[in-house]
Amino acid sequence: MPFLCPSPPPGSWPRPPSCLTASQLALPPAGARICVAGLVLVRQRPGTAKGVIFITLEDETGTCNIVVWAKVYERYRRAVIAGRLLRVTGRIQREQEVMHVIAEQVEDISAMLDELARPDFDPDSPA
Repeated sequence: MPFLCPSPPPGSWPRPPSCLTASQLALPPAGARICVAGLVLVRQRPGTAKGVIFITLEDETGTCNIVVWAKVYERYRRAVIAGRLLRVTGRIQREQEVMHVIAEQVEDISAMLDELARPDFDPDSPA
């Protein structure tokens, strides 16, 4: 059975730099420019993929698949290779029930993880 996602009214989902959670990826229409963030679970660079890198991010609601084409990798190489926590802006792509974000920008926000380790960290206080 094909995956059907009702199209939300334009402008009803967060626009970059606001991030969607993994559970919200079915909301925007295919091709929409979105932003996601999460911990890096997996980086794969298969030899047969012609320089494409696949990244799996995880947030509190699930996982998100990221596709990083060679030209984007060249520009954001350090973040793609070393980042533990990434924010990715790109276009959502759907094929039946499988969703990917085709990366346009990759930002290493791993420094935010250090904030969690601070003894005075209060998750309820404004940033």
